[in-house]
Amino acid sequence: MSNTRRDTIQQRMGELAQEGSSCVSFNIRKAARAVTQLYDERLRPFGLRSTQLSILGKTLILQPVTVTRLAEATVTDRTTLTRNLRLLEHQGLIRVDMGKDRREREVRLTDRGREALAHVYPIWKEVQAEVATRFGSARLARLLAELSALVEVAKPR
Repeated sequence: MSNTRRDTIQQRMGELAQEGSSCVSFNIRKAARAVTQLYDERLRPFGLRSTQLSILGKTLILQPVTVTRLAEATVTDRTTLTRNLRLLEHQGLIRVDMGKDRREREVRLTDRGREALAHVYPIWKEVQAEVATRFGSARLARLLAELSALVEVAKPR
């Protein structure tokens, strides 16, 4: 590789690094990791992670729900969702059965899953309140509305 080409590549990499602070993807992932760590820390005593709690919550609302619909509702690819569903099923929190169409599977909460949500709910509410207090309730409401709009913008056309 010529020195000129190497210098051009390094210059572009430097520009990318400087612009990283304005990169939408980087900043949203950074914020998501920080918030996820907060929730995961509080949920650890219950043996749940925030991603699993989200799946359980969506399942409760939509059940019976197909794996495809649950993946859409959680904006999760099917392979990642299936991995999480296996863990939740192994813990006895959900049940995955054949759907009406033999090609599709349906997810339902078990009694143990409902119980887990009931135990975790007060902790979830505490974390929600803490974030709202520290960030500001009005700011948080605006942020959540903007994030919902951003999800719509980012969906494939």
